[in-house]
Amino acid sequence: MTLPHITDAQRRARLYWRHGFTAPDPVGAATDLVALHATDPATVHLTVAARTHSTVTTIEDALYEQRTLLRMLGMRRTMYVVPTTTAPVIHAAASLTIAAEQRRLLTKHLTQCGAGDAEFLTDVETATYAALAARGGAATAAQLATDEPRLRTVLEFPQGNQYITSRVLLLLAAQGRIIRGRPTGTWTSTQYTWHTLDSWTPTLEPLDPATARTELARLWLARYGPGTLNDLKWWTGWTMTHTRAAVNALDTCTVTLDDGSTGIVLADDTDPVPEPDRWVALLPALDPTMMGWAGRDFYLGPHAPALFDRTGNPGPTIWIDGRVVGGWAQTPTGHIATELLEPVDATGVRDTADQLADWIGDIRVTPRFRTPLERRLTETVTPPR
Repeated sequence: MTLPHITDAQRRARLYWRHGFTAPDPVGAATDLVALHATDPATVHLTVAARTHSTVTTIEDALYEQRTLLRMLGMRRTMYVVPTTTAPVIHAAASLTIAAEQRRLLTKHLTQCGAGDAEFLTDVETATYAALAARGGAATAAQLATDEPRLRTVLEFPQGNQYITSRVLLLLAAQGRIIRGRPTGTWTSTQYTWHTLDSWTPTLEPLDPATARTELARLWLARYGPGTLNDLKWWTGWTMTHTRAAVNALDTCTVTLDDGSTGIVLADDTDPVPEPDRWVALLPALDPTMMGWAGRDFYLGPHAPALFDRTGNPGPTIWIDGRVVGGWAQTPTGHIATELLEPVDATGVRDTADQLADWIGDIRVTPRFRTPLERRLTETVTPPR
């Protein structure tokens, strides 16, 4: 029997229809993308801004007032912003495993440094949560360290010393007991107030981890398929055993791809999608579309050396019709500098860049992970706007 075939052009068309570019609001964009990367706080806002007509106020309303979006630790021990409806799935499919792994690692480091043991860590976790609850369920890390001085326990490593404060808070967050709230500065700030989960949103519905992994695999295939088992394994951070089990529990179809390999889609997802009109997007560093697959040739081409740092983190990118064709950066003056990496019709790129500069306004955005092209563009002298 001949397998269905999905071309690279069709894969790129799917990006437009399924990755939030027709979403009405921040929650719609997050739902389409499954999860918004939030390691770099600016990514959340710029990801949504590239796809919707949302303002900073609209995005912050969803995050901190309506609380229809939650910031949580998820796949590959990465920080994400996810729809409230999806949070229990990600918590059971990824966060709980991360919590167990990180707790074992912190216990090991406490013991090696002579700073404590598993019982000590349990006591600190309990006392930290109690301190947060005593403050009405909201506090900064500094306030909690004042209330629970053991958070200032020092781990002495050859490469430098560190307090356990952030690691304990990370553990409590991964366990689903506390959550990051509003940042203490602008939308690019990396400092947050912490809240008990039950004071912020209804407690995460407990799900069976295997069932949750299957549902997360379904969500990924619906938005990122076709993909390979290796793509899904990379995106989730699961073992291959868990990846295979999650996919095998779904009704899927194997399809052939333009590079001669095969991919997987949901069984009812083999029909072609319409070709969208020409579209241009300036996506931020760590954008979910850029980070959707381990195998990126069908949209990235040969441009990885200029657009990724040494550890595999992508910087800001220019997309035309579902392909990466260049990169961009905000210069110290606020100008959005762009550079195309291949001959292409650049119609719309400058207008999109100017719109982005207006959207960002007086804020200055420097990606957490600097890439060769982004660094070069920030050093380029640009004319005043």
